[in-house]
Amino acid sequence: MTKPERLDSIRRGTTMQRKTMVYWRVDSRAVLAAVLCGLVVTGCNRQPPAPQFPPPEVATVTVAVQSVLLTTELPGRTSPYLIAEIRPQVSGLIQKRLFTEGSDVKAGQVLYQIDPAPFQATLDSMTANRDAARKAADRARAALQASIAGVARHQATLELARTNVQRYGELFKEKAVSALERDHAVTEGKVAEAALQGAEAQVESDREAVGTATAAIQQAEAALKVAQINLGYTKITAPISGRIGKSNVTDGALVAAYQPLALATIQQLDPIYVDVPQSTTELLRLKRRMEDGRLNHEGASQDKVRIILEDGTAYPVEGTLQFRDVTVDPTTGSVILRIVLPNPNGVLLPGMFVRAVVKEGVNERAILIPQQAVSRDTKGNPVALIVDADGKVGLRMPTLDRAIGDKWLVSSGLTPGDRVIVEGLQKARPGAPVREVPFEPGAKPGAKAGPAPTSAPQSH
Repeated sequence: MTKPERLDSIRRGTTMQRKTMVYWRVDSRAVLAAVLCGLVVTGCNRQPPAPQFPPPEVATVTVAVQSVLLTTELPGRTSPYLIAEIRPQVSGLIQKRLFTEGSDVKAGQVLYQIDPAPFQATLDSMTANRDAARKAADRARAALQASIAGVARHQATLELARTNVQRYGELFKEKAVSALERDHAVTEGKVAEAALQGAEAQVESDREAVGTATAAIQQAEAALKVAQINLGYTKITAPISGRIGKSNVTDGALVAAYQPLALATIQQLDPIYVDVPQSTTELLRLKRRMEDGRLNHEGASQDKVRIILEDGTAYPVEGTLQFRDVTVDPTTGSVILRIVLPNPNGVLLPGMFVRAVVKEGVNERAILIPQQAVSRDTKGNPVALIVDADGKVGLRMPTLDRAIGDKWLVSSGLTPGDRVIVEGLQKARPGAPVREVPFEPGAKPGAKAGPAPTSAPQSH
C-alpha cells in the first residue's frame, strides 16, 4: 500500500471513530432522560395528601338587651336672656356719657345726661300755672259761699214779703188798709221771689266756676307731672342689669325722642339662652316612639341638656330645656328649642355657635354591638356575621339606628342570644366552621391564636 493510500485510510478511520463517540453520547443522554422521566411519573402517581388546617379562630360577643339613654346632638346659637336698646325719651343735647363701654351696669344706673335746662324751665312754668289755678279755684269757692249766703238772705226776705202779703190781705178785707198798701205788699213779695231765683242761679253759676277751677287745677297738675317726667327723662338710666356694648353717640350729640338709632344696647348674659332648631320629622318620630313605648321618659332629668362648645370641649354646667316653640319655620321645617343655661363666668357670648345634646328618652330593650362587627356590602348595606348553633358562620343584615360611642344601636336584624363575630371577619366565610373565643375589648388581634397547622408526612 502506497503512502498516500495509508494516509487516506487513517483519515477514514478517525472520522468513523468520531461519529461512533457522538452516537454513544446521544444514546446515553436519551437513556438518562428516559430514566428520569420514569422516576418523575412514578412520583406524580404517588403525591402525599394536602395538609389539614384547623377552623379559623374568631372573637364573638353575645347580643343582649340593655337600658340605653338616647340623645340627639343638635346645632344651636346663643342669645341674651334679656336685651334692652337704650333710646332717649325726650329730645335734647347729650351733656355727658356716664358709663364705660363693655362694662357691667346695674338697673337704674344713669348712662347719659341730657341738658335739663329747658325741661327745668318748663317745670317751673307748670308749677306757676298750678299755683294760679289753685288761687282761682279758691276765689271761685269764696264766691260760691257768698252766693249761698245771698240765697239765704233772699229766702228770708221772701218769707217776710209773703207774710206781709197775707197780713195786708186780711187787713184789706177789714178795710183797715187801703188797696194801694195791699198792692205794694204784693209787689214786694214778687220782687223778693225774683231776687231769690236770681241768687239761686248765681249759686249754680258759682258752682260751675268752682268745677272749672278744679279742672284747671287738675290740668295744671297733669302738665306739671309731665314736666317732672320729662325732666327725669334727661337722665337716661339702664332698664336692666347686664353688659353694655359700645355707645353710638358722644358728648354733645343731639338726640331725638324715640329715635330709630339706639344709643347703646344692654344684654343680660347670666343666664343665657341657647336656641336649637329641631326638624318636625324628628319631633314626630320621637312622639311616636314615646306613644309606642319604645322610649320612656327619664323623669326630672329629662329636660337637662349638655352643651358642647365650638372648640369641642364640654360646657361644665348643664342647661334646662325651657320650652319647644309652637310655630314651624316654613323655610326649614323645624321648631326652636329654647334652653336656659347658667353663664356665671361669661364664657358664652350672644351669637356663639354651640351643640346641644338633648335627651330623647330611655330605650329599655336596646341592642348594642361593636362598630367593628359591622361591614358593608357592595351596595352599602350593613352586614354582620354570627356563629350559629352548629359552630358555622351565618349572615345577618341588621338595621342600624345610630352610633352610640364605639357601638351601633341595632333596631332590627339581630335577636338576643346571637353571637356576633367582632374579630376575625377576614377569615370567616358564611357556612364555614369556625373556632369561637370571647371578644375582649382592647386585646390585640390574634393574641389567642391556636397552634400553627402541621402537614401530613409524605409517602414515597
